[in-house]
Amino acid sequence: MAFLNSLNIVGSALTAERFRSNVILQNFANSQTTRTANGEPYRRKQVIFQERSMDFQQVLQGEINKDATPQGGVRVTNIVASDKDFVPVYDPSHPDANEEGYVMYPNVNTTEEMIDLMAASRAYDANITALSVVKSLALKALEIGK
Repeated sequence: MAFLNSLNIVGSALTAERFRSNVILQNFANSQTTRTANGEPYRRKQVIFQERSMDFQQVLQGEINKDATPQGGVRVTNIVASDKDFVPVYDPSHPDANEEGYVMYPNVNTTEEMIDLMAASRAYDANITALSVVKSLALKALEIGK
């Protein structure tokens, strides 16, 4: 059924946006972390999405075989660390200060993270709305059969 495929697409988007929000919150939480396990400051992380392809051949084979595998949607393919420079702050009393007295802070810009979090939240809300539409269409289709 086509509306079940719509549910899979919306579900994949909800999952991806939730994951993106968690990574953004991790960036917020570590915005002041000057030393990680590898000895350097925390690096900002970003989520990379990829479209789950839905070409004609896959759809045709799914219909022929009555295959219910999810097609279309989005998935998280990678989490990449930002290559921006760390932010030097002069604080000679800090335990992580270098010889010149500078402490390297993470390359996390909290304003940028807030904007990304708002975008992820709005995308999540839009997908919830799409889910509600698919749900109401399914309910109306069931009412026709009465």
